[in-house]
Amino acid sequence: MTAQRQGHLLLVDDDPSLRRLMTIRLERAGHTVATAESADRALNTLETFPAECVITDLRMEGMDGLDLLERLGANHPNIPVIVITAHGTIPEAVAATQAGALDFLAKPVDKEALLARVDQALAQGGVAANQWEAIWQARIVTRSPLMRERMADARMVAETDSSVLITGESGTGKEVMAQVMHEASPRAQRSFVALNCGAMPEQLLESELFGHEKGAFTDAKTAQPGLFRSAEGGTIFLDEIGDMPIALQVKLLRVLQEREIRPVGGQRSVPVDVRVISATHRNLDTAIAEGSFREDLYYRLAVVSLALPSLSERPEDIAPLVRHFLDRLARRSGRRAKVYAPDAMERLTSYGWPGNIRQLSNVVEHNVALTRGPVIGRTAVDKALAQHGDAEATGNRIRPLAEARDEFVRDYLVQLLRITEGNVARSARLAQRNRTEFYKLLNRHEIDPADYKP
Repeated sequence: MTAQRQGHLLLVDDDPSLRRLMTIRLERAGHTVATAESADRALNTLETFPAECVITDLRMEGMDGLDLLERLGANHPNIPVIVITAHGTIPEAVAATQAGALDFLAKPVDKEALLARVDQALAQGGVAANQWEAIWQARIVTRSPLMRERMADARMVAETDSSVLITGESGTGKEVMAQVMHEASPRAQRSFVALNCGAMPEQLLESELFGHEKGAFTDAKTAQPGLFRSAEGGTIFLDEIGDMPIALQVKLLRVLQEREIRPVGGQRSVPVDVRVISATHRNLDTAIAEGSFREDLYYRLAVVSLALPSLSERPEDIAPLVRHFLDRLARRSGRRAKVYAPDAMERLTSYGWPGNIRQLSNVVEHNVALTRGPVIGRTAVDKALAQHGDAEATGNRIRPLAEARDEFVRDYLVQLLRITEGNVARSARLAQRNRTEFYKLLNRHEIDPADYKP
């Protein structure tokens, strides 16, 4: 009998002869096997070995198999466990399965039963460890323990069909994480479609998402399917979901509930099979409290929430990211990769990077473009940071769209109140808004009309 899928297995037993025999059987079936003579050694091995299944004896000196099972359940809940037991401890093995073990095998272990249980465990465990490593390492550069924790979470989430909300500051790689989860999911062979919800007006955004019929509006010369139908069977990524207009949030909620869309100008709904991953840099709890984001939509989108750390929280990744960007630019230009002088690299690694990975990439590209020789010096880094990073010092900061829009709205409201001398009813009429809505805007921007009365 041959294994259906090759995997990484950790074998834990204090009997060296049994470890040797089972290792031979598993390796002949194509698996990669690491061994440990105790539960403590097994836990240490898991820090470096990407085990997809643990096979452990039940009775061992020190920490026994049940204790190990409990530790694995707490720290590695995605790894299935198979328990090996002597004939006299079958009741204990049954207790182990009730505590979370996938199954148990009685000694002497039958070869065919062993391989069958391992196949079952690997099928349950989702994408193979070596495949997962290849998928995320092709897109993400990290050696940060914090980021690797997020990757472990992402691996488990990728195998499900649950909606995922990725949070984190701008430039932390939210879209890249969404692509990784798509490529590790059962939907990998279908489309991955991305849209920035804060980059277009409401009517156009609705048409982009749900499509439109011919003649639905002035420029609708032909019918368009929309991104949900374009992503059929695959994944749609909605970036900056916190900037979606409230009216469109209602329609998106209906799509998530009913699994069907209605194109703009359409008379009938169309069923869709799409996994939704969304992202935002905004605090949606605050947006919900302010009334700018629907709470019921939040719970539909954030079935699983994944928070990406800022680059300042993973400083050990700065140097490898810099080398990655230098190598990528060298391949693009067909030239040898440049290097940073030691003091220049020290400046890069000690900087706070408010713009995260995107900002770091821009600075490296700026340095490569404006450095003639093979070595990039500290002065070049300082100049690049002044242009791309320390923008507050230069008075040149490019603000996020949401921040700029909020400032514009606040200034507009203040101007209206000054014109009307604090008269809310007149201000609302000038703004072509009802008084209730206008009061909500004033409260949101912490403006007191009384401050503008004569």
